[in-house]
Amino acid sequence: AKIIEIAKRLSLQAAKGGAGGEKLCEKHREALKLFCEEDQTPICLVCRESQAHRVHAVVPIEEAAEEHKEKFQARVQILKDRKEKLLGLKMAEEGKSL
Repeated sequence: AKIIEIAKRLSLQAAKGGAGGEKLCEKHREALKLFCEEDQTPICLVCRESQAHRVHAVVPIEEAAEEHKEKFQARVQILKDRKEKLLGLKMAEEGKSL
């Protein structure tokens, strides 16, 4: 659920940035170009130097979006595989009951 929330947030930001309306930091009014791995939130360059994020691992937001997208897709594939397996078991059980 957390990964889905992050992916949605990053997708919305990418869409806003692609439309020319780059998302800004509410505190500093700077572009959100970084992603704080510890807090799982986008931050600006000024936030990066603040006490709140100085010691946190930070990556470019595009890199974080790609990484989270890959994780999300991997988990979706796992769920699809489980769904197929369960459907197969369901069909087998229905066949037995007939």
